[in-house]
Amino acid sequence: MAVNKCIKYLLFFFNLLFWISGCIILGVSIYLKVSKDGNKITNLAIPGIDLLIAIGAIIMVLGFLGCCGAIRENRCMLLLFFIGLLLIFILLLAAGILGAVEGKSTEWIKQELGNMMPLPNQPADVQKDVQALETQGKCCGLINGPQDWGSSIPGSCNCTDTSAQCGIVSGKNVYTTPCAEFVIKYIKQHLTIALGIAFAIAVLMLFGMSFAMTLYCQIGKKNVGAA
Repeated sequence: MAVNKCIKYLLFFFNLLFWISGCIILGVSIYLKVSKDGNKITNLAIPGIDLLIAIGAIIMVLGFLGCCGAIRENRCMLLLFFIGLLLIFILLLAAGILGAVEGKSTEWIKQELGNMMPLPNQPADVQKDVQALETQGKCCGLINGPQDWGSSIPGSCNCTDTSAQCGIVSGKNVYTTPCAEFVIKYIKQHLTIALGIAFAIAVLMLFGMSFAMTLYCQIGKKNVGAA
């Protein structure tokens, strides 16, 4: 039985696109990692960029395996490609389910930020990162607002935008919104896009696994027939 050329080249074209998408994901995620200026608070609350870097690198490797396996009709490469896609598909499915459970992600963020209390006892570099986040998000403190700083509220909490929620605390006009709300809002805004991309990749993976297994079986039948 001859190998279906249409499936063979469809799988090659799919894997070429898959490999290119892996390069794009890796490049964009590295750019985002660098552009975050090494803020420890942002890295702690939004660790998904490291996961994207890993996924991008894995997709590049799988795309290469799939391309070579399709063109050379190598069953071993096709099998490794199929298993790799299946594992990533399961991980994406699990991540999508966890990401859709909004309450769990919100609770996790607050718990991680809460571990940094009290703020005045944190090292100078951590306090600097918190203050940078306060300036960006027009917020103060992490969990409870200005009270997180005790009596030493930094200048980054000073209310310079009258459209934000402000109040008088310890004789200063400061932001009253805790930064945890800013981080949670940021994640919610990007969660729908992230889940949409994950769903699109998962659908492509289903097609890729179908093509790979079909070609794998056809090559096996061809080898049996040749024998």
